[in-house]
Amino acid sequence: MSKPKVAIIFTGGTISMSVDPRVGAAIPSLSNEEIMSLVTNIDKFAEIEAINFSKLPGPHIDPTMMMELQSLVVKTIHRPDIAGVIITHGTDTLEETAYLLDLTIKCSKPIVVAGAMRNSSELGYDGPSNLAAAVCTAISPHAMNKGVLVVMNNGVNAASEVTKTNTLSLDTFKSLEFGALGIVDNDKVIFHREIIDRQHIPAKSIELNVDLIKCVAGMDSRLLKYCIDSGAKGIVIEALGRGNVPPKMIEGIKYAINHNVAVMMVSRCPTGRVLDTYGYDGGGRQLRNLGVILGGDLPGQKARIKLMLALSITTDLTALKEIIEYSQYQ
Repeated sequence: MSKPKVAIIFTGGTISMSVDPRVGAAIPSLSNEEIMSLVTNIDKFAEIEAINFSKLPGPHIDPTMMMELQSLVVKTIHRPDIAGVIITHGTDTLEETAYLLDLTIKCSKPIVVAGAMRNSSELGYDGPSNLAAAVCTAISPHAMNKGVLVVMNNGVNAASEVTKTNTLSLDTFKSLEFGALGIVDNDKVIFHREIIDRQHIPAKSIELNVDLIKCVAGMDSRLLKYCIDSGAKGIVIEALGRGNVPPKMIEGIKYAINHNVAVMMVSRCPTGRVLDTYGYDGGGRQLRNLGVILGGDLPGQKARIKLMLALSITTDLTALKEIIEYSQYQ
């Protein structure tokens, strides 16, 4: 019986790093072959095709590269000989790339993103085990039609839900609101639940001029106006609580909307969605009436990716609202 064929696209990250004694810190150094040689017995489960995309740390991956990676993933996943695609990625920006891929790719085959929290020079290097779990997921028929999955520390999470929660822990990637989709146990994937309503944004490009502002007590409109005057096409505000801002920010929000700059609001809280619950000055009801788009329960970094993709399709604020508020406010 032939084994399924899995393509692994290597982009870099800690999984490809070791400590360079000259600088006393980890840098990208391992080849694709060196990484795969540490994933023992994987040849019993799948035929592996290694594809080199880059050897970059997570912070070096930008949205333009994400779209280039997306094109490569689409080209690869639609090959009839490929059962699934795995992307290795630096964990600092992994959730943004995974979410972009999830929003822009429609395919029943599994697409899995994995990385490592420890480099190959450290005790307990987790790269090989994460990659092995990713392969087990990519070849599983139960992983079909799940969208893009993030597999780390034997947890299987939806790209639309997962976030990096800790700077050090091997168990850093969690779906704080709903919990993991499943686990990898004894080389098999066990799913506990489904994704009910996935969204697809058919973007062929991405709008780069989108900024993210975190709201804090006493904030005024200076940063908002600076972003708008510097050419921003969209702004994501990580608002307070349920979706509220200090009243001095209202002037800047009006300035943005009057200049046809999309303003999308999410919460700086780690869980829960924004809603127009409060009617005071700076409250969510006033913001909603002004034309602020509600971003559901997304964290700021994912909301920015979604707005960047939506803006590549339309700059009409009404149409943008329909795209962004697709699932949570119907």
